Amino acid sequence: MSDMALQGRQSETFVHGIEAEVETLEPGIKRQILTYGPDLMLCRLWFDSGIAGTVHQHPHSQISYIESGRFRAMMGDKEQELTAGDSVAITPDTDHGITCIEAGSLLDIFNPVREDFLSQGDQS
Repeated sequence: MSDMALQGRQSETFVHGIEAEVETLEPGIKRQILTYGPDLMLCRLWFDSGIAGTVHQHPHSQISYIESGRFRAMMGDKEQELTAGDSVAITPDTDHGITCIEAGSLLDIFNPVREDFLSQGDQS
């Protein structure tokens, strides 16, 4: 899909979570893209206990909000345990990752939209 097509792409105004597709990213991690526009994206992720997400970085600003479970979050040279109601702000181009201590879910908010998430299943 071209960059121009992605720039104009946006989800519906109202998104019912029960109707949004859930994809398995890797064993123990599932993701649901809830809603997005050119400048913002909201995703829900579920982690099984003991699963560690790959340490990575990207040019997007990100905030993660823990809905349930217990996680060990790493951002740059800082680490902290997070539980339901906690959050972490991740600055662009900074190494970060998360390890699930007790199965749970979190919300990830990105600015701008993660075009790579939208194009993963698209063969256009």
